[in-house]
Amino acid sequence: MTDLFACLHDAAPIISARDPDVDGLFPPDFHALYEVHSFRNAARILAHACRSEFDEMIRTLMAFRIRTEEIVTSGGNKSRIAKNMEDLLNPLGWHETRIQGDLFIRRIITTRDPRPGHAPRRREPVARQHEELFKVERFIDGHKIDFVKGRVSFDMEWNSKDQTFDRDLYAARTFYECGVVSAGVLLTRSADLVPLFQDIARRVDMKDFHNKYGASTTWMPKLLYRLNAGRGGGCPILVLGMRPALVSDFDAWKQDHPVIRQAKFEVGDGVSLETEEA
Repeated sequence: MTDLFACLHDAAPIISARDPDVDGLFPPDFHALYEVHSFRNAARILAHACRSEFDEMIRTLMAFRIRTEEIVTSGGNKSRIAKNMEDLLNPLGWHETRIQGDLFIRRIITTRDPRPGHAPRRREPVARQHEELFKVERFIDGHKIDFVKGRVSFDMEWNSKDQTFDRDLYAARTFYECGVVSAGVLLTRSADLVPLFQDIARRVDMKDFHNKYGASTTWMPKLLYRLNAGRGGGCPILVLGMRPALVSDFDAWKQDHPVIRQAKFEVGDGVSLETEEA
């Protein structure tokens, strides 16, 4: 019986909200800069139902670049990288947006008058209705998204704790369920950046650099498993991962920063990259 169940389990078709292909929806060079995953037809919804915002967002992302010093430098509550994205999108009308809402509950009560003793049995009792209205204040509150324009939401997570993704997905699905947006976009780091971070760690005098971009921060694997588990609800979500090609000055930066030490960089699930000193 166990073997039979195992065979049925292995043969079961896979159901996934991830779209199998997004060919033709992005410029030819876009995939060299960004890893792309579309859930619940998000890419097609954006490309067809929100064409103006989609084209504007893609143009902005194609122009966006990262400098190596911005990766190394601490940014406080908001990194220079996130501020650079603000500088590009805010003038175009993409702004931080928050929604609030009270929940009104209407309770409809039906009463029936007792039948008088002399009334014919076939006569129905008189039914009366009255309503009572209740309010739950701020039933929706605090759901903030970095950039919203038209019916598109856009959140960027360069380097926060990975639990931030739960907040972002909850916000996106709330905006969607309230009818405020048609789809959401989430931008984070691709796993392709790990070797680049490893190389930087060997060239800077920062012993805790490997913790700064560690496995428990916001990067693509931490986001995908949440989406595969359905945490985005029914909201169509386009996920983009920043790739090394966005770091425009890395080769020049390496010329000025020779290897000075051995470095170990944790990439999650017990896997690490390690190199020797030059």
